Amino acid sequence: MTAAVTYYLSQHPSIVTFRWSHTQSWGSTWSFLVISIAVYLALSSLLHLILSLFVNRGSRPAPLAPVQALHSLIMSIISAVIFAGILFSAAAEINETRWFWRRSKTPFQWLLCFPLGTRPSGRVFFWSYIFYLSRFLHMLRTFFVIFQNRKLTVFHLFNNSVLTIMSFLWLEFSQSFQVLAILFTTLVYSAAYGYRFWTEIGLPRACFPFVLNCQIVLLSCNVVCHVGVLMLHIMKGGCNGIGAWVLNSVLNGISLLLFLKFHVQSRKQAPVKEIVKVL
Repeated sequence: MTAAVTYYLSQHPSIVTFRWSHTQSWGSTWSFLVISIAVYLALSSLLHLILSLFVNRGSRPAPLAPVQALHSLIMSIISAVIFAGILFSAAAEINETRWFWRRSKTPFQWLLCFPLGTRPSGRVFFWSYIFYLSRFLHMLRTFFVIFQNRKLTVFHLFNNSVLTIMSFLWLEFSQSFQVLAILFTTLVYSAAYGYRFWTEIGLPRACFPFVLNCQIVLLSCNVVCHVGVLMLHIMKGGCNGIGAWVLNSVLNGISLLLFLKFHVQSRKQAPVKEIVKVL
């Protein structure tokens, strides 16, 4: 059983021979990224505007609970599979390439800082590509939030757009830090979406804001890891894709500030359970 799981998560030929290519990988061009983000922002804003203008605020929200529950279940399973896949793949890559970098860094340092010259091919980048594609499925939740709560926040739009852009940059520039970022993100997402599925099928909620706490843990881990990448880049002679990492750090910083602003403002205007609905 373990051998079969290992094979399909890290040794399958499609995974081992993967290569990020603008001609062979779906959604791999800059034009696709820009157009998809623009369409997402336009459709979200247009739907929110239409509902705000033509639907009575006191009317009942659209009955989307079964669809939301199915989406949450699918996202939880996909996130768990990506987590397991990149974990097994990272272990395999470390075993096979350790001879090249073992004198300059430890396996944990490799997770934070790819050697200079790393190309977007192989196991780790296959799962990075799957994570990138899953971002578009994740965007569907925005429309559920608009239909259910008639709310659309700048933080929600910015956060989803930024995560999609960053996952594209990870592949395009073989950016360091992406392995740990995907591990943290998929672990948190599998738990958060699993909890959403649990509550959306009518089971009891936790006695604390579970999803909100997951978001805080994820942002905190990202901040710590970004500090680690910077230290390794300075002390170990450079990390691959550092230019993309700088942009990644700026976008993460803006996202963190918007999250804190949104959280503080929402606490003043609504109870915690209402805040969690729009995250």
